[in-house]
Amino acid sequence: MDKEYLIKKWLNDELTNAEKDAFEQLDDYKLNTDILDAAQHFKASNFSNSKDFETFKQEYESNKIPIKKLNWFKPLIQIAAAIVIGFGIYFYAFNNAVTTFETLANQKSSLELPDHSKVTLNALSQITFNKDDWQQKREVKLNGEAYFIVEKGSTFNVVTKTGIVTVVGTEFNVKQRQDYFEVKCFEGVVNVVSSSTKRTLRAGDTFQILNGIFIEDKTVFKTPHWIKGISSFNEVPFKVVVDELERQYNVSITLKDVNYSRKFTGGFNHNNLEEALISITKPMGLTYKVSTSNDVVIHENKD
Repeated sequence: MDKEYLIKKWLNDELTNAEKDAFEQLDDYKLNTDILDAAQHFKASNFSNSKDFETFKQEYESNKIPIKKLNWFKPLIQIAAAIVIGFGIYFYAFNNAVTTFETLANQKSSLELPDHSKVTLNALSQITFNKDDWQQKREVKLNGEAYFIVEKGSTFNVVTKTGIVTVVGTEFNVKQRQDYFEVKCFEGVVNVVSSSTKRTLRAGDTFQILNGIFIEDKTVFKTPHWIKGISSFNEVPFKVVVDELERQYNVSITLKDVNYSRKFTGGFNHNNLEEALISITKPMGLTYKVSTSNDVVIHENKD
C-alpha cells in the first residue's frame, strides 16, 4: 500500500484492520508515532484534516534528513578507523623488527644474534639491530661496551658514534664511552674506521681514541677482563676508571681535590666495593669514604 495514503488515514483514525497491520510494518512506524505523541502535548489548532497531514508530512521529512546524513557519515567513520588501525599495524610491525638489548648498572648480559653470533654486554650498555634485514645486512649499533664472537659469513659491522668496526668472523671487544673509544682484537682480523683514523687490527692489537688522541697498543689476553668480573686499565685518566667503577657498582663517586687526568694503570674487581676502592685509590696515594647510602668521596690522603 502507498505509505502516504496509510499515514493520512492513520492520522484521521480511519485505518481498517488490514491497513493498520500494513501501517505497523512500515520501517518508520516508530518515528511517526513518536511525532504524534509529542504533538499531543500541544493545544490542537483548527486545522483541517488535510492540512494536518501536510504539516505532519513536512515534520516527517525534516526528521528524515539528519537520519540520512548519519547513515552516510557512519561508513566514513568506519573507513577512517580502518585506515588508522591499518597504519598502526604497519608501524608496529616495522618498529617491532628493531631489537634493542640494554643493561643496567652492575649488570652484564649475553645474547645471541640471528646468525648465532654471540654478544656480551657490559654494565650500562645498549645494542640495537634489525632482525628482518639481518640476512642482507649484519649490523649492530652499540652504545657502551660489548664483547663479540662473530660467526663467519658476510661483513659484520659494529656502529658507534666514534667509529665503525668491520669484520667477517672473529672475536673482539668494542668500548664506546664519553670521549673514549677502544677496540681490542682477540682473534681474526678487524677493520676500524673513525673520523680521523683507519686501522686493520689482528689478534693482540688494540685501537684506542682518548679525548681525540689515537693510541695503538697490544694485549696478550684471549678475552676481555670484564667478562670475568675485573675491569683493567693501561695508562688511562683516573676519571675513566672512576666512571667505570660507578657503572659496575651503581654508586655515585665525588672526587675532591683529585687530578681527574692523572694516568692510572691497574684494575678492580666487580664483587666487593671496598676492595675495588682500595685497588684504585691506594696506588694513587688517595683515600675514600663511603656513606650509608653508598655515595663515595675520593680525596687526597693527608696522613
